[in-house]
Amino acid sequence: MRVTSKGQVTIPQSIREKMGITPSTEIDFKEEGAKIYIVKSKASQKTGKKFRRFRGVATIKMSTDEIMALTRGK
Repeated sequence: MRVTSKGQVTIPQSIREKMGITPSTEIDFKEEGAKIYIVKSKASQKTGKKFRRFRGVATIKMSTDEIMALTRGK
């Protein structure tokens, strides 16, 4: 793996999928001796768990226009 001139590296897709790293995931760097680890930040871990239980809860079949009409009124 190579570091770009901007200091960027690409995390391989298999690792991103295994660790649940998405484009909005916050990460930290942890240094232990001569090794550096990439870890999910505490804020990122809390946010993901907070909303996970709501996945698939909305069961009402309404179009976007119908929802907007309800929220805006007449």
